[in-house]
Amino acid sequence: MVRSLWTAATGMISQQTNVDTIANNLSNVNTTGYKTQVNEFKSLLYQNIQTRTTSANGETKPSSAQVGLGVRNAAINTIFTNGSMLANDSSTAFAISGKGFFAVRGEDGNTYYTRNGNFRWTIANGGGTMLADSEGLPVMDSTGKPIILDSTYDTSQITVTADGTVCYPDENNNPKSLGITIGLYQFQNPGGLERLDSSLYSQSAASGAPINEATSTTVEKSSVLQNYLEGSNVQVVDEMVNMIVAQRAYEMNSKAITASDEMLQQANNLRR
Repeated sequence: MVRSLWTAATGMISQQTNVDTIANNLSNVNTTGYKTQVNEFKSLLYQNIQTRTTSANGETKPSSAQVGLGVRNAAINTIFTNGSMLANDSSTAFAISGKGFFAVRGEDGNTYYTRNGNFRWTIANGGGTMLADSEGLPVMDSTGKPIILDSTYDTSQITVTADGTVCYPDENNNPKSLGITIGLYQFQNPGGLERLDSSLYSQSAASGAPINEATSTTVEKSSVLQNYLEGSNVQVVDEMVNMIVAQRAYEMNSKAITASDEMLQQANNLRR
């Protein structure tokens, strides 16, 4: 009965983590480029109560008796399906259609990746106009360098093609390439990316090295949509159903603890 107390406790702890994950998904339902996270569970060790053997009177016991010791959270995975494309009036709003990620340079000098294309033009430290994210981090081009333009350009007239090429109108008002392409990167295993705040991801040994779409011939190219932002892929109805299931599982485990406690109480009263 003491074993049942600990087993039910592991279920309550795991379901609490599950509810925390669901709550995080719901809180980020309007976060640009957010990807849904899901819990995975695995069972703990089993104890052998009875092994495969032959009883004293010669009867065969072909199967053993094992008692499980509960559950634990195995992983919290990210679902990298595309979110809905939301129209935006800003000319520096970009959405990715495909598996690619934007790249930004962090304050520590490392490169991070994001699906949040809510960018803006800002003044660069060395002069000129730089494309940056909402936190002021510079956006990388296809060569891994910050996108910086001369201050003579009117940023309101800059357009970006589907392949990420930055263009500016010529004297005939036709878009002309500036020789700069917004960098798009893919990963062999995006689920292995390390999640950070501000919708950023960092590469890890599990994700593999980033694949530059501009130089790779083996990956399917992504498309950049200007005047659009990618909404989160959180499905509110699914998350609410998952919340109900997690609450019921938590309640079941709490009832198992109550039942074990009552059985222990009855056993203690037998000597009276």
